[in-house]
Amino acid sequence: MLKFVLNRLLMALPTIVLVSVTVFTLIRFIPGDPAALMLGDMAEPDQIAAMRSELGLDKSLPEQFLIWTANVVQGDFGRSIVNDEAVLPLVASRFLVSAEVVVVAVLLASLIAVPAGVIAAWRQNSLTDLALVGTATILLSIPTFWLGLLLLLFFGLKLGWLPVLGYVSIGSNVTGGLLYLVLPIMTLVIHEMGVLIRMARASTLEVLRLDYITHARAKGLSESAILWRHAFKNAFGPTWTVIGLILGNLLGGIAVIETVFTIPGLGRLMVDSIFARDYPVIQGCLLFVSLSYVLVNLVVDLLYPLFDPRVVAE
Repeated sequence: MLKFVLNRLLMALPTIVLVSVTVFTLIRFIPGDPAALMLGDMAEPDQIAAMRSELGLDKSLPEQFLIWTANVVQGDFGRSIVNDEAVLPLVASRFLVSAEVVVVAVLLASLIAVPAGVIAAWRQNSLTDLALVGTATILLSIPTFWLGLLLLLFFGLKLGWLPVLGYVSIGSNVTGGLLYLVLPIMTLVIHEMGVLIRMARASTLEVLRLDYITHARAKGLSESAILWRHAFKNAFGPTWTVIGLILGNLLGGIAVIETVFTIPGLGRLMVDSIFARDYPVIQGCLLFVSLSYVLVNLVVDLLYPLFDPRVVAE
């Protein structure tokens, strides 16, 4: 087990280095001069040159990368051009808002979709199976932004049950905060259920064809015991991997949902920063999202042996 953990940790290090280089390089391809943007259109060339020197933009790209990396390792992601706020606390606070929506949505989607996929596999080619697979296919086909607008229209405007726009922190008002999060969470749950139902069904079907399932039936075990005690654990491994990928993708790609529901999360911060050409914040958001994705996948890899002990042996 220790060897497995060390191997996964060592594999994550090159990924983190590659992510850092990619984020740094992408920011340098964005048109415009950060120094000129900070000083405004009326700035003199000597003022811009002095600002570039202060920001370290007059150095070569390798030097800039080494300085930036050293600062990031110390927790210094720079300061926002727009409001002169430290980037790391800003990104971290917005990330927590996004995580409230994403983590709850993925958890609820998993609790509903995984058992549904297992039941669909158990009742293969039955009316139940066809209904669940058809529902999953439809859910996969619906764009999240359109689904979000549809839920806003129905539950917010037509029925008036839930607030349409805005955000209230759960820390300041638990009831109000939860009401504002119901629709965005519901949107993500409905969309991601399609992926998880299909994955859980495919994994369970594969396991149900194995010899040890046939042996369990020959011993006279009930179908429910075979399904939940013997098949489910081995079938959940691939589904667990997909859950981790969905969690990582949503943490980095929730900008559309946050824009639709005006949630001040990390995705919304990134979109606003791109329009404002706030390069330090864009760079901080990209790096934070990328490292979060790497971390989520690392945790998924480390927990995978709990569902399939054969992985450690390999």
